[in-house]
Amino acid sequence: MRIGQGYDAHRFTEGRRLVLGGVEIPHKLGMAAHSDGDVLIHALCDALLGAAALGDIGKHFPDNSDDFKDIDSRILLRRVVELLREQGLKVANIDSTIVAQQPKLAPHIATMCQRLADDLQVTVADVNVKATTTEGMGFAGRGEGIACYAVVLLVSL
Repeated sequence: MRIGQGYDAHRFTEGRRLVLGGVEIPHKLGMAAHSDGDVLIHALCDALLGAAALGDIGKHFPDNSDDFKDIDSRILLRRVVELLREQGLKVANIDSTIVAQQPKLAPHIATMCQRLADDLQVTVADVNVKATTTEGMGFAGRGEGIACYAVVLLVSL
């Protein structure tokens, strides 16, 4: 078994979609990012790559490459899963926490879990997504952006 943890954060900006866990969330602001800014998937990719000792998301998908400009982060996640398979590894389970004062995410979590499970090639019972606020503290609490933490367990194929 191999354990990995990941973290990502992006600030809000106008004129962008808000995408979390592969789900577009209705909101007046989106994430400032080179890709689609999906902090949940980015934290998850870092956790997966870290567990496999394969570096981080920036190593594999640099933010100065036009190849990844505005890319759907689900594509990146699927590529990470392919890298894991090449290493003889697969996902056992994931647990994640989105930190956001706004918008309310509870109505979207089941869809996020299903999309992540599909991309990770696991059952939805192997995927957990939680959302929390910081009660107004810090950058997330002030509504400046969103952060996410992810923990994964990998096992041999």
